[in-house]
Amino acid sequence: MSEAPDQQVNPPAGIPTGKVLVTGASGHLGSNLLRRLLADGEDVRVLVQGRADNRSLDGLPVERVEGDLRDPESLRRAVAGVARVFHVAGKISTATATAAEQRSLYEINVLGTRDLLRACLDAGVGRVVMTGSFSSTGFDLDDPSKASDETLPFFPFGHAMSYSQTKTLAEHELLKAAAEGLDAVIATSCGCIGPHDFLPSRMGGTLCDYANGKLRFYIEGGFTWVRADDIADGHVRAMERGRKGQKYLFATEFMTISQLFSTFGEVAGIDRKLIEAPIDLVAGVAKIYSGTLARFFPKASQRLTPGSIAVLEARRHVDTSKARRELGFAPTSIREGLHDAYEFYLRQGMIHRDARVSVPAHEGAK
Repeated sequence: MSEAPDQQVNPPAGIPTGKVLVTGASGHLGSNLLRRLLADGEDVRVLVQGRADNRSLDGLPVERVEGDLRDPESLRRAVAGVARVFHVAGKISTATATAAEQRSLYEINVLGTRDLLRACLDAGVGRVVMTGSFSSTGFDLDDPSKASDETLPFFPFGHAMSYSQTKTLAEHELLKAAAEGLDAVIATSCGCIGPHDFLPSRMGGTLCDYANGKLRFYIEGGFTWVRADDIADGHVRAMERGRKGQKYLFATEFMTISQLFSTFGEVAGIDRKLIEAPIDLVAGVAKIYSGTLARFFPKASQRLTPGSIAVLEARRHVDTSKARRELGFAPTSIREGLHDAYEFYLRQGMIHRDARVSVPAHEGAK
């Protein structure tokens, strides 16, 4: 349900120049966006948490301002004197959220966004681009795999994750700020694949485990992925050409999990045998395990959560025609993103240099 093709689209006039603030620059998407901005010659300030892992900023010519999305005063300091803001920061979680986790997601993703946007309004910031999540975009209820576009509202029932709910509310905060006069745009990302993934991300850690021979099973399913270079480019285009109050979806291509591992193995020269586990069985175990973790080990991590399994099982596709038409977005390929990611993980020692092996590839469970 894309917008009518004959709709008149005019890029915004007079996008302000000057210092740029990036929140979330230490994360996977943010660190790639930061490097793109520096390559473009931008004067960049970053909002950092003092106790966070900020390795991605080492050696980069940026101004650091310490703060937190839960500290409104620090946000006012961060936006003072900047012309544009890329709001990438947020808390990501596919886990079954406890009450404490739900509160944390709400305080960071919703209230933090509200306070940052209010600070931008008060400081006279010229334009804001906020990173959205594809998980907060709706889908066809009869066929979830049918490509979604910006017009589909979030479906808050069923397997909707607390994270997705808070990202939807964050979009509402942006629209309210836009109604009050703030020039703001939403740049929506899918699963990001590429370099500068220091933490690493959930998928990045899985790819490293695959390369290092620590992964034995996988579940089939699929998702639409975005190359890190593509989503960074999408944010820049949204800043330069996006229409006020509009949402744009950015994606590179859909791949099943087996295709993703196979392609990663090809670019890395690694060919490992993985056993396909029945997705219904894994989903049942994940639900029980998730409940146990949430109750007794609230800070424990879980590779496959009920939420992430539901997302993979839905095999969601993305319609990027609006971003292509209005912004000139031209995605590349996930193969290139996987190559970039492999080279980065190898340089960082996250993939062992002796990991290159030749064994039979993916086989389904008999």
